[in-house]
Amino acid sequence: MVKGALAAAVTPLRDGGDALDEGAFAPYCEFLRGLDGVLALGTTGEGILLGAEERKRVLELFLAGGLRAIAHCGAQTTSTTVELAAHAVEAGAAGVAVIGPPYFQLDEDALLAHFAAAAAACAPLPFYVYEFERASGYAVPLDVLARLREFAPNLAGLKVSDAPWERFAPYLVDGLDVFVGPEALIGEGMRAGAVGAVSALAAAFPERVAAAVRDPGGSEAEGLAALRAGIERFPRHAALKRVLARRGVPVREDVRAPLRGLRDDERAELDRWLESS
Repeated sequence: MVKGALAAAVTPLRDGGDALDEGAFAPYCEFLRGLDGVLALGTTGEGILLGAEERKRVLELFLAGGLRAIAHCGAQTTSTTVELAAHAVEAGAAGVAVIGPPYFQLDEDALLAHFAAAAAACAPLPFYVYEFERASGYAVPLDVLARLREFAPNLAGLKVSDAPWERFAPYLVDGLDVFVGPEALIGEGMRAGAVGAVSALAAAFPERVAAAVRDPGGSEAEGLAALRAGIERFPRHAALKRVLARRGVPVREDVRAPLRGLRDDERAELDRWLESS
């Protein structure tokens, strides 16, 4: 089972975000080597904006880089989700995560059927529900999780990106491994029984998130909220890629539309902030 500090990895792109930058994956994987793994193709990885074949290739490139990778396979349709989950098994992923399909607010029966189909497609790989109400448009009901345990013996846990703590805490379900998404909650979440963190900040600051997960009560864990707030002042995906480039990783700032890149003034401000952080 995967535990510890994982990066919610960015996806290297080129050509204005229209194509994968395959040559950047190997050095990026080397940069992330000190972590316990990555979540590929999640929110930070722009996964929902990529085509199915692109998503398969991204997972293969992360795995070729020697990283343990949980593949985010959530998609708008169950058929595409199942296709991606089945590919994750073939590719050698360490697990599969799936967010509730965005746009339509599914009822409990529909959501249960979607998750159960995805879990069956990737069995016996560990299956994780990706709970992120702000991104999906609705929260996964706890009753759905309870029923899913009956249908999916490979249900291993959740990545929970909800905040504040009052919205996060109910998902600390006994017997399920929980990964903390919001960096400001890593300390409290780990002390309450979470097994690790899947962090967007770890995509560009892996050493700081790894230190926070190792010592949830330490100063590094306390400082992550301010670091995340600094990044959130800019278009986050492009900003994280800019930070990587400034740290010597050959990742371009390109993002997939409708996400946008940095303006010149934002780029200059980000550089000044990074130098002072």
